[in-house]
Amino acid sequence: MDPFIRKLERRDDLTDVEREALRALPCRRREVRAGRNVIGYAARVEVSCLLLSGLCGRFSALASGARQFTEISVPGDFIDLHGFVMKHLDHGVHAFSDCVVLDVPHEALKILTERHPHLTRLLWLETVVDAAVHRQWLLALGRQNGPARLARLICELYLRLEVVGLASDLRMELPMTQQELGEVLGFSVVHANRTLQALRRRDLITWREQKVEILDWARLALLAEFDPGYLRLQKEPI
Repeated sequence: MDPFIRKLERRDDLTDVEREALRALPCRRREVRAGRNVIGYAARVEVSCLLLSGLCGRFSALASGARQFTEISVPGDFIDLHGFVMKHLDHGVHAFSDCVVLDVPHEALKILTERHPHLTRLLWLETVVDAAVHRQWLLALGRQNGPARLARLICELYLRLEVVGLASDLRMELPMTQQELGEVLGFSVVHANRTLQALRRRDLITWREQKVEILDWARLALLAEFDPGYLRLQKEPI
């Protein structure tokens, strides 16, 4: 639970009792290999998954099998917290890398939210931020060109990874194939590669294998028109 607790405490203070309540949740640890689904497409769920390590992506798909990723989850994220109330999902979750997740039964979340109203509000905030990320991705897919779209993705993921201690000094790891990157950005593999090269030529980033370094945050954020407010990373009591 520590990555999740660390993220919550970026947004609001927790009491010792609240931390212990989160750590005491009954969980089942599960490992998922890269390329597999963490959660099956359109599955009915009785648990919500907390990502401990790795990188995975939420996707919707057409009958042809064509996929569009609508969000990337990083360690410390509840991948499908909305499944607690939705029960039947309208998407799947794909593992970009080897992942470790904790499956938390919905019955345990129900008891937690009944006993701890402040934690209930923080879990609610998680789903609200989730929706905000979706809106930003929709804006990028519909209105931004390739370089700006990729710049936005890099800026967002860097800040989200930094919160849980997995990025620093403008460096991070993104274990994704070029095909997966294309599916995230809504591009073909060829177009995804050309877009990546465009940011390299502008001396904005380096991306070697899985390691990404941001060379000029100010110019990258300007290209992306990136405002991190939607991630709600500031501490503000709720």
